[in-house]
Amino acid sequence: MKILITGASSGLGEELARSYANEDNELFLLARRETRLLNLQKELEPHTKKVKIIVADVTKFDELQKKIKTIGAVDMVILNAGISVGHSKDITPIDEFKNLYDVNVISNHAILEVLLPHFVAQKSGKIVFISSLASLFSMPSSKVYSSSKRALNAYAEGIRYKYKNDNIKVINILPGFIKSELTDKNNFYMPFLLSTKDGVKRIYDAIEKERRFYPFPLRFYLIILFLNSLPQFLRDIIVNSKK
Repeated sequence: MKILITGASSGLGEELARSYANEDNELFLLARRETRLLNLQKELEPHTKKVKIIVADVTKFDELQKKIKTIGAVDMVILNAGISVGHSKDITPIDEFKNLYDVNVISNHAILEVLLPHFVAQKSGKIVFISSLASLFSMPSSKVYSSSKRALNAYAEGIRYKYKNDNIKVINILPGFIKSELTDKNNFYMPFLLSTKDGVKRIYDAIEKERRFYPFPLRFYLIILFLNSLPQFLRDIIVNSKK
């Protein structure tokens, strides 16, 4: 299987690369940090059919698309690249806001604009979006990140409907807190925090089972569902009580 993984130099992307490193797979690992990609390539090459690194900034869309075109058709893409601007109740500067949306949302479309014609032509393929439970309930301190992931959910849903008859599987993963560079920035209590290996094992299993929508951990997801079921005035009271 030919697999492209974005955001592969650390965290979930790095561990997902390890999960798919076997003699049947060709891995294409994309990220900005060349040294970390080279180290990962060296680690995985003895166990994998092929490992190729792609050094790219996903916000430089023209350059990104040129590099994706060199790959050709793939069997699966895991759209894992993502960033956060941290947790703050202040107004996010417009340049940071735009950069976050460029990474978390628009880069995924830039990649799929290149790959989707191949998926359609071969009448097969898997597209994996890494979203977040934060997309389901927006707190004042995570409004930018949450809104970007909610936009990603809507985009993934539309792609799934559009290409269902082309045998293209669209899988949307919504993790809670998983140990990574992203969560290492957080200076608050993170409920149900999972280790990187445990979190990625759940993601890997969901991909293999072709789960269209997979939020986890379940307890955290159920709490969010409960909060969303409350009348708006009660949600306002609960959220404002956290100030």
